[in-house]
Amino acid sequence: MRRRLSTALVLLAAVVAGGVLGLVLIGLPGPARPTSEPPSPPPPPRTSASVSPAPEADQAAVATLARTLVDAITRADSAEFGTLTCKPQTAAALKELQATWDAAGPLQVSLTEPPAIAGDKATVTVRVEGSGGRKDTPFPLRRENGRWCVPG
Repeated sequence: MRRRLSTALVLLAAVVAGGVLGLVLIGLPGPARPTSEPPSPPPPPRTSASVSPAPEADQAAVATLARTLVDAITRADSAEFGTLTCKPQTAAALKELQATWDAAGPLQVSLTEPPAIAGDKATVTVRVEGSGGRKDTPFPLRRENGRWCVPG
């Protein structure tokens, strides 16, 4: 049982780390995209059957976390990002993230839609636009010890 839990946590950490890396890498210089490229199609509308309404307190907490996440990425503030994670991040990991963000240059960051909440889990999709293009990345969130945070 512990082995399964450890494996699941390692996989979750890899997903979150990949999402953060994906967000930053699009800001790095790369081949220019044509300006006539059509925008990505909007996500399909959510139906009330797929996600039940979350209590107002959860909606407010997740919305606040999502805005803080967007702000931390926009300002390239790895220290702020580190406060949003469920588990403390090492100084080396935050330094590496900061170096990546600094190299990426200015980024425009926004939420593509309201957070989707299901019990103790939620997802927010963050759009990052930089000199390398645009990328939408879903960030998993979860409630841990009564606090909403970014796993990993």
